[in-house]
Amino acid sequence: MTMQKPFDYLIIGAGLFGAVFAHEAKRAGKRCLVVDKRSHSGGNIYCEEVDGIHVHKYGAHIFHTSNKIVWDYVNRLVDFNRFTNSPIANYQGKLYNLPFNMNTFYQLWGVRTPDEARKKIQAQRDEWAFIKEPANLEEQALLLCGKDIYERLIKGYTEKQWGRSAKELPAFIIKRVPFRFTFDNNYFNDTYQGIPVGGYNVLIEALLKDIEVRLNVDYLCHRTELDALADKIIYTGCIDAYFDYQCGQLEYRSLRFEQQQLEIPDFQGNAVVNYTERAIPYTRIIEHKHFEFGQQPTTVITYEYPETFSLGKEPYYPVNDERNSTIFKAYQDLAAQQEKIIFGGRLGGYTYADMDDTVEAALRLAQRVL
Repeated sequence: MTMQKPFDYLIIGAGLFGAVFAHEAKRAGKRCLVVDKRSHSGGNIYCEEVDGIHVHKYGAHIFHTSNKIVWDYVNRLVDFNRFTNSPIANYQGKLYNLPFNMNTFYQLWGVRTPDEARKKIQAQRDEWAFIKEPANLEEQALLLCGKDIYERLIKGYTEKQWGRSAKELPAFIIKRVPFRFTFDNNYFNDTYQGIPVGGYNVLIEALLKDIEVRLNVDYLCHRTELDALADKIIYTGCIDAYFDYQCGQLEYRSLRFEQQQLEIPDFQGNAVVNYTERAIPYTRIIEHKHFEFGQQPTTVITYEYPETFSLGKEPYYPVNDERNSTIFKAYQDLAAQQEKIIFGGRLGGYTYADMDDTVEAALRLAQRVL
C-alpha cells in the first residue's frame, strides 16, 4: 500500500505567483507546503519597514490592471490606496513629465496645443524619413519620435537598462512610442491602480495565511527530500537552473540597489524620478514614502543600477532575443515531459510579467489543475 504524502502540493517560491496558487489550493482543500530560499516571503514585491516607511526592497512595484476579476480578487484580500504612478524624467538637470504628454511637449518645445505638438513631432520624424528599414533601436526610435525625445528621454535610459549602445540593440525592442495629447501624467492607461495599504507584505500574508511556509530553504540543494513530501510540485524558480543548465544558460539583466535613509522629510517630491542621461550610472531614484502618501519626518531613497546578470545575482529582465528564445524552447520541451512538476511565474516562464498578469496566470493554473 502506498503511503500518503504529507502534502498535495510543494510550491517552490513564495512570490506572488506561488502565493496566489497556494491560496487557491488551500481553498480547494489541498495541503500545501511553500518553500523559498530567501529569508522572507513575497519575492520581489517584499517590503522592508524602515521608520514606518514600507521600502520596496527590489524596486518600485505599482499594481495596475484593467482586469476587473484580478482587481476584485486582490481587493477582497487587502485594501488598496489611490496611488497614481506619475514619474518624472531628469535629463541634465531639467525635469520632464512622463509618459510623453502635453506637459512633456510644453517642457521640450513650449507648444501649448495638441495641434502644435503633433506638427512638431511630425517635423522631427520627417528628418529621418530616409531610413526605410531600421537596422537598430536608435534608427527605429528616431523614426518614431524624432531627435529631441529620443536623445533626452529614451537613448541614455535604454542604453543603461540593456548595458549596450542603442545602435547594438535590435529595432523590435521599441515597437512604438506612445504619445498622449492631453495634460495627463498618469503613466498607466489601466482602469485600476494602487498600492496595498500597509505595503505588499500585507497582501502576501493574506494569501499565505494558515499555509506552511519554510524560508531559507534552497530547493535545488534539497530537491530529493522535498520532492518526496508532495504529490505535485509548482516550480517558480529559473527553469534553466532546474534542469542544471543542460541546454545552456538563459540571459537576464539584473539590478543593484543602493538604499539611503535621510534625516529630511522629503528628497525629491515624487515616488519615481528617472535619470535619462547615459553619464549618470543609475536609471532612477525611488522615494518610497510617496507610494503611501507618507508624512514621516525622515525619508528612504533607493538608487537603481542596471547590471549584467551572473549566477548569484537576482535575474530581473529576460533577454528575449533569438538565442535565448531557442534555449527556452528547449527547456519548455523538457518541462513538457515532467509528470509531477509544473513551471510557472516569471522565472519558470522566462518572461517579464506585471503583477496583474502574474495573479491571472496563477489563477488560471489553479482553475486548470485543482
